[in-house]
Amino acid sequence: MMHILVPTDFSDNAWNALKYGFRLYKDVDCTFHLLHINPIPAYSGAGSSVKVSSKMVDGGILKESKISLDHLLAQAEKVDPSSKHTFKTIASHNFFVESIKRQVENNKIDLIIMGTKGASGLKKVTLGSNTGDVLTKVKCPLLAVPENAVFKTPREIAFPTDYHLSYDLKVLDTLIDMVNLFKSDLRILHISKRGERLTDEQAGNKEFLNDYLQDVKHSFHSLTGTDLETSVQCFTESRDIDMIAMVAKNLNFFQRILFRPKVEQISYHTDIPFLILHE
Repeated sequence: MMHILVPTDFSDNAWNALKYGFRLYKDVDCTFHLLHINPIPAYSGAGSSVKVSSKMVDGGILKESKISLDHLLAQAEKVDPSSKHTFKTIASHNFFVESIKRQVENNKIDLIIMGTKGASGLKKVTLGSNTGDVLTKVKCPLLAVPENAVFKTPREIAFPTDYHLSYDLKVLDTLIDMVNLFKSDLRILHISKRGERLTDEQAGNKEFLNDYLQDVKHSFHSLTGTDLETSVQCFTESRDIDMIAMVAKNLNFFQRILFRPKVEQISYHTDIPFLILHE
């Protein structure tokens, strides 16, 4: 049984992410944990704190959350095409990331699915701050589903890497599980500057990848370019990529791809799901 955590703010964006999860795992026995968090403010101002009794929370804030979660559950059960899925609803009053961490630990969560808001040039942050906090601070695989993502079976999965970091087997096993689920083709992408060659360490990491992925259909691809985001964009378009997988430990590399869109043409932020892998 797979356990999937889906935080929701009851927006269209969060609903789209949940529906994507239904389709992605329609043939897998899953429990979807639908979580609504009423976040505790990080500070209350003027150096003072406001204490709220559990009775006040249960009687007000959480009561409203539970009603909304019941409506969401009824909607989900109508739309979900799979008989293999069960649901649990959770209303929480806590700091956002702490609430996620607690659910991951208590419910042995295998995957978090969250919706993301798309970027429009330099005007908006690519990922919502909540999603960004979760993928950098919570040690659990996360599938970030953009608001405009329409489900397609992930036949082509891109795995951008700079080969600088060694690969944890748990990370690779999670990636292999996703690839095997759909018999996908894994496209390992390296982007370098003109004239730049792999170091011995990078070459060793690439060789390790090739050996460990020997039972998975995979191929290695190299692009030369100074703009990482545009290079990833060109690759996703040319290969008709359905999902992008990245390793969270390689923080600087994936932050450049996820958090710093430089031009409006970077559409992979709004169309293609990201699978963020943690050790």
